[in-house]
Amino acid sequence: MITDGKKLVAVLNEKVEPGKAMNVLAHMSLGFGALLEKEKLLLQNYKDADGGDHANISGRPYIILQARNGNQLRTLRQAALHNNLPFVDFTNTMTQGTYEDQILRSSQTKEQDLDYWGIVLFGDEELVSELTGKFSLWK
Repeated sequence: MITDGKKLVAVLNEKVEPGKAMNVLAHMSLGFGALLEKEKLLLQNYKDADGGDHANISGRPYIILQARNGNQLRTLRQAALHNNLPFVDFTNTMTQGTYEDQILRSSQTKEQDLDYWGIVLFGDEELVSELTGKFSLWK
């Protein structure tokens, strides 16, 4: 059991089709992994009985929740900003075409017009639980 008082959570928009939602989760997780130090994520090297390495698997629980819509995710993102929590989010502008197309589309879209598809955040367990308490487990 981890007793450092920290919590790692992803919240996905339930309106996003499951295959796309898994892609969203993968992209956010990659970005979040680059944002935090290895020690905070408790990345471990698991060895099998034959001596094979299975590196960089987190020993930390990773809770996946769902939001009813992008506006709930927008509100959660604003709360993360307000509380200085590290986070990575994903919006509808980050799909289709090349990453250059996605960057351009994002730069041309006002924040209020973004449809949030997911967010990953990390921080003090009590605060993260308070901010994500209204969301249910991903189904």
